Amino acid sequence: MRERAMFVFGCVAGLLTVAPATAQAQDFKLVHVTLGGGWTAPQSDVADRFGQGYNINFGVDVSVNPVVSIEGLYSFNGLGEKTIQLDVADQPGGPTTLRDFSANMNAQYGTVSAVFQGSHGGVRPFGLVGMGVYYRPAEITTPGAGYVPGYCNPWWYVCYPGGWVEVQNVVGDRSSTDFGMVFGGGVRFGAFYAELRYNYIWGPGIEGLDRSELPDLPNVPTSSLVGKKANGQFLQTTFGFRF
Repeated sequence: MRERAMFVFGCVAGLLTVAPATAQAQDFKLVHVTLGGGWTAPQSDVADRFGQGYNINFGVDVSVNPVVSIEGLYSFNGLGEKTIQLDVADQPGGPTTLRDFSANMNAQYGTVSAVFQGSHGGVRPFGLVGMGVYYRPAEITTPGAGYVPGYCNPWWYVCYPGGWVEVQNVVGDRSSTDFGMVFGGGVRFGAFYAELRYNYIWGPGIEGLDRSELPDLPNVPTSSLVGKKANGQFLQTTFGFRF
């Protein structure tokens, strides 16, 4: 009788030990798809030239184990316009007045990241680190001006040699494709997630904008441009679903 009781006790203990592992195995899913959107905030020098905007994200992550997964993500970030003022003359060498110039930009990128999350529980914190390729087109317009002296701005990817500008004319239109890194973290509540990502992009310098082919630029302090790079930095706050 004692031996039979010990046998039953052993079987029950074994089932209690295996049950959590079985439940965890059933919860484990190899591939997840994420859809999300939120707010994008430029940082550092970029914040002086572009406004805040939005982001839309689509990702796929493949689980290595319950704690580690590899994520591929595509993100579109639309940044708001910011206006600066430049001296504009009706003719070369004539008197100047300040006119508005606006720049708009979007940042599109694809990243591959390692994601580390809590192995179980209804609320799972996670962190990530990765690298990717960033595509950033920029367009500069003016609502109406005369002769515009030369101007350079590496964050706008444009060096303008000077000339007549008509109403709503596009003064510059340029894009750049560069490598960058992403760091982030957040929390998952079942199928819902909230996260914060910091992106850093290594951008081009004036040398990549044919600066040597331009005439003297009276509005541009050349010394301040030496060594300048259009490095990008922005924060993304995103909310979405993970299926």
